[in-house]
Amino acid sequence: MIERKDELRNRVEAKKRELEARYLELKADAQERTRDERDRVKRKLDELQEAVKDGWDRVSDNVAAKLNDWLKT
Repeated sequence: MIERKDELRNRVEAKKRELEARYLELKADAQERTRDERDRVKRKLDELQEAVKDGWDRVSDNVAAKLNDWLKT
């Protein structure tokens, strides 16, 4: 079980870095057309922060399932 959570954490952290990089790109782009995507990326990052707010050691099976779903979107 610990290995699965470690794997999940690694996958989530990789996706988080990808989204953070994309968010910074979009934030630097002042064009109106990027606002929707920037907002979508920010929402995904906020969802992640809320899911792991108690730390990775306290991630329940329910939260792990939500994180797996989060990775798919």
